Amino acid sequence: MKAVVQRVSEASVKVEGKTKGRIARGLLILLAVHRDDTEDQLKWVADKCRRLRIFEDDEGKMNRSVEDVDGEVLLVSQFTLYGDVKKGTRPSFIASAGPDKAESIYEQMITNMERSMPGKVKTGIFAAKMEVSLINDGPVTIIVER
Repeated sequence: MKAVVQRVSEASVKVEGKTKGRIARGLLILLAVHRDDTEDQLKWVADKCRRLRIFEDDEGKMNRSVEDVDGEVLLVSQFTLYGDVKKGTRPSFIASAGPDKAESIYEQMITNMERSMPGKVKTGIFAAKMEVSLINDGPVTIIVER
């Protein structure tokens, strides 16, 4: 599982021109599911993302999590994170989980995050063509992989 975690001052996702999810201060998480991923990996990644201390404390040090700052999460599925371009210029997505498995794990990730952050988790739509907008705060971007 791979998550690109961006600290944002705001982010949104649109599907067919309509806003599906919008957050203010928090994390935009682009999530890719690997073909070999398990539920244990999902829990680890969810916990790691929620607890990442990438928000500044009163002294300006990155020492607070999204939960600590009462932030929000925008969780967007993005299988292309496993695009392999070692050979040629057309990405191979063979490492990405198939749609059924990926959707199941994505939905479990939403449930896991919402359990810890009720009312603070927004999403895109799995397998939809989406337009993601963000203002990266910092910029701060961390890759979480397990």
